[in-house]
Amino acid sequence: MLPDNAGESIALIRCAIDSGVNFLDLGHPYDLGRHERAAVAVGAALGDGYRKKVKVALTLPVHLIHSKAGLEAEFCRQLSLMGAEGVDFCLFGSLNRENWPVLRALGALEWMETALKEGRAGYAGFAFHDHYQPLKSIVESWDRWTLCRFQFSYMDVSHDPGITAIRYAARKGLAVAVTEPMKGSRLEHLPGPAADMLAGVENRSPAEWALRFVWNFGEIATVVLDANSVAGLKKAVELAGRCEPDTLTVQEEVLIGKVRDALMALRDIPCPSCRACMPCPVEIDVPRIFELYNDAFIYGDVESARLIYQDEGHQPGLCTECGYCEKNCAKRLPVLELLKRALSLLRR
Repeated sequence: MLPDNAGESIALIRCAIDSGVNFLDLGHPYDLGRHERAAVAVGAALGDGYRKKVKVALTLPVHLIHSKAGLEAEFCRQLSLMGAEGVDFCLFGSLNRENWPVLRALGALEWMETALKEGRAGYAGFAFHDHYQPLKSIVESWDRWTLCRFQFSYMDVSHDPGITAIRYAARKGLAVAVTEPMKGSRLEHLPGPAADMLAGVENRSPAEWALRFVWNFGEIATVVLDANSVAGLKKAVELAGRCEPDTLTVQEEVLIGKVRDALMALRDIPCPSCRACMPCPVEIDVPRIFELYNDAFIYGDVESARLIYQDEGHQPGLCTECGYCEKNCAKRLPVLELLKRALSLLRR
């Protein structure tokens, strides 16, 4: 996330590159207005020789694309915003067991093959949010994947796709990029009990603990951070330069585990995000909605949960109460009742 002021954004991007950042990710275009401003700022910032110093990734929002022509149109739209003829990495966004078969049937891999052959995309990749088994299916379906992107923090070790997926992707030769190592800024501002556990330990802030945890995994090639100030950017870059894999002690890993457990105990809905209730006949992502709802309690931050819910474009009003989710729920949760509870909090 960049400042809304274009001049500030351009200065911040160039400061990042001058500080050693070599990978810029435009992110998933949930909020089209914000994403367009970021793409324009990136394009402007990469003049004056800066383009040669950095790799750029763009993401195609597959939930909004329904044809091969749609892939081409969205790809060209983002390139046009940047004033570019090509991009280093082109990613399919937020793949999972439901949308991957649909995307393949549209001819997405054939389209990507053409983009690679023409040189408009340097490398192909995907962002992923699902279980380990669908990830294996995607990785093994094509031999030209180069990069995969996961959301990952110390809260996501066992949360799908989790560290198991990261290690699998790295073993298969893919570069692994992770986003949200601090859950936005929510792991910087922990609620009472969790904050008390970390207070004063090794003179590290909660943000430093979060970043050190992610960088402790050698399988991770790069970490993507939001940047909205020069001071925050330089601090993150300086810390990245000091972090090495496998440097957290056993005691430090145990401490982070206790913080994780304390936060998870604050969940209001015991949904394991197993996705047994999916696919919903009207494409409502119930596990994701429950996750956002629980996050409001875990981090004591309702506003961020509402903002993400809105940005992701959930449409629970389409629910027909067919009961598919309740019938297939592995924990036999009253899903329809809980969904109404979640929506009463998340809707503005």
